[in-house]
Formats: sequence, C-alpha cells, structure tokens
Amino acid sequence: MDKLIVNLGNATAIAGVVLCAVAGIARVAGVYHLGGYQAMTLFTGGMGLMLMGALGKLHALGASVK
Repeated sequence: MDKLIVNLGNATAIAGVVLCAVAGIARVAGVYHLGGYQAMTLFTGGMGLMLMGALGKLHALGASVK
C-alpha cells in the first residue's frame, strides 16, 4: 500500500509541475486563458497537485518509520 501511495504521490507531483510550467509559460507569452480557465487558476491547481504529491510521500515516509 505504501508503494502505491508513493507512486501516486510521484505522479501527482509530476502532473503539478507540468501544469504549473504550462500555466507559467502561457502567462509569460501573454495568453491569459487556456481551455476556458485562467492561467492563474491552472497554476493554483498545479500547486495543489504538487502539495498532494508531497503529502502522499510524507504519509508513506511516516508509515514506514513505525
């Protein structure tokens, strides 16, 4: 189960980094809307995904210490 949580954490963190990068590049390029969403909304979603990945890895790390 811990391996699954670590893998999901990695996947969501990578998705978050990609989403933040796309939103940041679009914002710098002057594109303020992507797919019907504001670039800053997508950036915030990417940060949330990275946080979810970090919390998943932290949970797995804490569970392995017991």
